[in-house]
Amino acid sequence: MSGNLLSIGKTGLYAAQTALATTGHNITNANVDGYSRQGVVQATSTSMEFGYGFVGTGTKIAEIKRYSDEFLNNQVRTATASKSSLDAYYNQISQIDNLLADTTSGLSPALQNFFSAVQEVAGNGASGPSRQALLSAAETLSGSFQQIDARLEEIDAGVNTEIETNVNLINAYARQISELNAKIGSYGSIEGRQPNDLLDQRDQLVMELNKHVKATVTAGSNNALNVSIGTGQPLVVGQQSFQLATMKSPTDQTRLTVGYATADKVVALPESALAGGELGGLLEFRTNTLDRVQNQIGRLAIGLASTFNAQHKLGIDATGQQGKDFFVQAPAYVAAAVDNAITSTAKVGAAVTDPTKLTDSDYKIESDGTDFYITRLSDRQKTKVEPYDPAGTTFEKDGVAFTITGNAASGDNYLVRPTAYGASGMDVALSHVNQIAAATPIATAVPNDNKGSAKLSAGAVDSSFFGTPPSLPITLSYDSAAGNLTGFPSGATVTMTLNGTTTTYTGGSAPYKANATYSFSGMSVSTSGVPQGGDSFTISANTGASADTRNIQALAALQTTNIFDGGKATYQSAFAQTVSTVGNKTREVQVNASANEALLKQVQGAALDVSGVNLDEEATNLLKYQQAYQAAGKVMQIASSIFDTLLSIGR
Repeated sequence: MSGNLLSIGKTGLYAAQTALATTGHNITNANVDGYSRQGVVQATSTSMEFGYGFVGTGTKIAEIKRYSDEFLNNQVRTATASKSSLDAYYNQISQIDNLLADTTSGLSPALQNFFSAVQEVAGNGASGPSRQALLSAAETLSGSFQQIDARLEEIDAGVNTEIETNVNLINAYARQISELNAKIGSYGSIEGRQPNDLLDQRDQLVMELNKHVKATVTAGSNNALNVSIGTGQPLVVGQQSFQLATMKSPTDQTRLTVGYATADKVVALPESALAGGELGGLLEFRTNTLDRVQNQIGRLAIGLASTFNAQHKLGIDATGQQGKDFFVQAPAYVAAAVDNAITSTAKVGAAVTDPTKLTDSDYKIESDGTDFYITRLSDRQKTKVEPYDPAGTTFEKDGVAFTITGNAASGDNYLVRPTAYGASGMDVALSHVNQIAAATPIATAVPNDNKGSAKLSAGAVDSSFFGTPPSLPITLSYDSAAGNLTGFPSGATVTMTLNGTTTTYTGGSAPYKANATYSFSGMSVSTSGVPQGGDSFTISANTGASADTRNIQALAALQTTNIFDGGKATYQSAFAQTVSTVGNKTREVQVNASANEALLKQVQGAALDVSGVNLDEEATNLLKYQQAYQAAGKVMQIASSIFDTLLSIGR
């Protein structure tokens, strides 16, 4: 009997000892990330049957239980991935927000200073210092565009570095998870018990993985965890891990993207397959904000250069020569996909033709083997290029002329970024103050001996004037009998516009109407007053170009002209809209990040309620198991005393 009692006491002593050790393990790991509370689960040992009934044989340890709730853990992983994504997005977009919002040295003051310099020349066209100040202000403006683009490129380079870092960490976590799968599987199969600490380590690795990319976890065979990302791409399957890799985008070799590494190649993954986590936040920021802002600033630079150049070339400089381009306008970026068919003969080009229609989108041109399609990537709007002639087709869309020649195989595609490098490529094309075309190439005069009160405006020209310059001077005379102005160039078409109504005339004459505008041979003049028979009006070449400021006044007027968004936004308001959009997005991401942080704390709290270590509770357990240990020892002491008594009787 004493032997049985001794065995019973021994089981209790062992159980209490194990419980004390487990409690101590909990206490010492209370501050370890990912540690799950453990507890000893006791069960009654199998009793022994006697004639009078069953007698207990003590206790046994059924398991060392790990307190963890997979449902709550999954919620924590999801919230962690979301928070990391938003934090990464905010860290990047806040840099752009600070860059664009600079009111002292940013683009907005440079624009204002430039047009102030234009106004100075308009007030004194012959002033050399004013002209020099204009060139200096233009250099400052183009430099501001270049500096903003350079900063955006720095941010892009930083994003690329962080993408590479995240990919390396994701691969490292995947390898470690697969290695732990192997260890956990071997322990489970050998001992039939759960290696709790290894399970904690694996779960913590999965949690860390979700900081970098949203990962989905499923149970595998032999107690393994299978991990996938995106739309189901496997990252860990049992004891095997798969690797991601950074690579040049097959559609744009200047862009770093993430691919799925196979045995012999790397296959690019769509960004939607890498949502969540820091990596997902970086990719989302680059596509939705960085690219968009770079395109918008480039659109502003191209729109400014295009419209300013067009008007500048309608004037003449201080030497009487036609105005040149004032600014260098960056070309569109076009890239053919690297996996296009080698048999393809297609060539693609693009050029901005109408800044009023420009968007901030990139475009993809793709072929089905017969026809070509242009997709606006911002909203996936797809347009068929028709009719298409392999000898050469120009198709205009959104203010961009797309030129395509040759034939392509099905699936061939080309990336077109019309405005992406507009800011970096902007520069001043003029090198001397005399090249500023402040004057208009024509001048009008009314003889002093005219009898009537009719006058001609100073006149203006359009681009066709320089294509086929008319023979000047031209003298227009008033025929009182017919009520016509005569003397228009023979063969020229005269368009008269009055009160919004346009009428076309030929034959060298047109009716005289006060307050009408007459356009012919690339020139236009407006009338006022009442002529008398024989009155004449002269249109001649402008020989006072150094003092004339009509063209520079037209250039100054561009500051308040609605150009962008279909004629709804000026240079300043278009930039202000970009600043506002970035600012609003920054605040949106910041608010969402704060809300997600609160959610993460909430679900972490719920998970810790299950798996966290409560030191007060563990201290109570220490006392409880200490008492159990002492009581079991007392049982063994009594058993020993009984055994000694039996031995003494035998003597």
